Amino acid sequence: MTDTSRPRTISPSTSPSTATATTVRGADLGSLVQDALPLILDWLPRQRWFAGKGRPISALSPATVTLLPGARPGEPLLLHLLLRVEQRSGGDGGPVAAEVYQLLLGARSSAGSELPAAAVIGRISGGPHDGLLTFDAAWEPDLALRLLAFLTSENGSQGARLGPLRFRSLLGLELTDLTGPGATARIGTAEQSNTSIIYGDTAILKLFRRISPGLNPDLELSLALSRAGSTRIPAPLAWYEGDLPDSPDLPATLGLLQRFLHGGKDGWEFALTHVQRLRTDPEWQGTHDGHPSDHITGNFSAESFLLGRATAEVHLALARTLPVTVLDRSEIEAMADAMALRLDAAVLAVPELAPYREPLRRNFQALAASARDGRLLRAQRIHGDLHLGQSMRTGRGWALLDFEGEPAKPLDERRRPQPAVRDVAAMLRSFDYAAAHLLTEVPADDPGRRDLAVLAATWALRNRAAYCAGYAAAGAEDPVADPVLLHAMETDKAVYEVVYEARNRPEWLGIPMSAVVRLAEAAGR
Repeated sequence: MTDTSRPRTISPSTSPSTATATTVRGADLGSLVQDALPLILDWLPRQRWFAGKGRPISALSPATVTLLPGARPGEPLLLHLLLRVEQRSGGDGGPVAAEVYQLLLGARSSAGSELPAAAVIGRISGGPHDGLLTFDAAWEPDLALRLLAFLTSENGSQGARLGPLRFRSLLGLELTDLTGPGATARIGTAEQSNTSIIYGDTAILKLFRRISPGLNPDLELSLALSRAGSTRIPAPLAWYEGDLPDSPDLPATLGLLQRFLHGGKDGWEFALTHVQRLRTDPEWQGTHDGHPSDHITGNFSAESFLLGRATAEVHLALARTLPVTVLDRSEIEAMADAMALRLDAAVLAVPELAPYREPLRRNFQALAASARDGRLLRAQRIHGDLHLGQSMRTGRGWALLDFEGEPAKPLDERRRPQPAVRDVAAMLRSFDYAAAHLLTEVPADDPGRRDLAVLAATWALRNRAAYCAGYAAAGAEDPVADPVLLHAMETDKAVYEVVYEARNRPEWLGIPMSAVVRLAEAAGR
């Protein structure tokens, strides 16, 4: 009988994917990683980017181990790991699913520079590596710069290799200044499913954590938009990829280096700044007749218009650069059916949705009926996870970020062409979320809450309208002109949000539920 009391591990010292000499300054890499695995096992589930929270890890093993050389005597080791993580769903008898995660493993014996608690994996106890401190090297500036050196090497454009890793950069880019004297590196502070390392004020490296074989859409679309001459994205500079033992012919994108938009304003924070002004602006006092003035609620709408224009420009550039398809009746009906199935599953997970199930379903039925009446839909590559937090206001206008799509979805699904209005609907939902923050600190029994709710709803309505107007003004199809498609897409997104908030932030459940009520009422008209 197999002992399942602790995760199974595979010694990297005997793995053909170990791409280094076995010893470096007396450290046996195979036994070092093996000694670190129990510490990683404890540390991994606590990370923001780990997708398997709530399910025990049944096996943990290194898929590849690669030394990134360059350390001088006394400096820490830097190992690149791809970790195979197996988890069982549905209890002990459930199926086992495996995921691969990327980790830059640092190891040093001395205390060195101060590391935040989140970066410390643990100190090895016993054996030849007793006392060696292991940590997430993305947080260590010197080690982050060591990784950058491989991305910015002179032969990067030719595909410099280091074992299973391949580093590439775009021709004609001067990147050597990023690693010269005085170069700095720091971790980005935004919460996300990956890790960002910022180099000075020049470049930012997105370190993908959850790895799938194949081309990551963030790299694919960034390169496509760069070729199209788009100024609405941070320019791609370099990237690196790795071979997975189970998919040797399909390299996985591991990291993407882009220009850092220094001085840019995060779209979500920028919008919240304007929303919060509504609470303190004395001009809104006395407008409690349910009709706040245009001045009060419209002070962000000019930005929303420009953001809509930027979104359309990105969509148009993608349509010029990558294939566009047309969805026929059967494909549109299948899309509507999939939306209805997601609604049914959501009702089982969140009973609060049950009273709105039938009217919401009518939004999907209307989409299917339009296909039977002869509708066809253009489908193209889109952002796939667009919201205010995936945008940035710079001195040159709005830029869109993070074209990875929803990380929880399979890679092939994220790369599938879709109607561009799906991105529009997702951004409209983001305006609702921003407006709802106006009420987060207002007690339910506050006498001014009702008027404030009217103000928030009006702010969202006007900014949603401005965004759609800007989108159409750029030459793209006006999303408002096709309410059947827009309502179906927004309903599908709101249903997803209800499930997400119920599971992760129940105190926010009222935000998507208010959209559910609105969309259900619209379906009844």
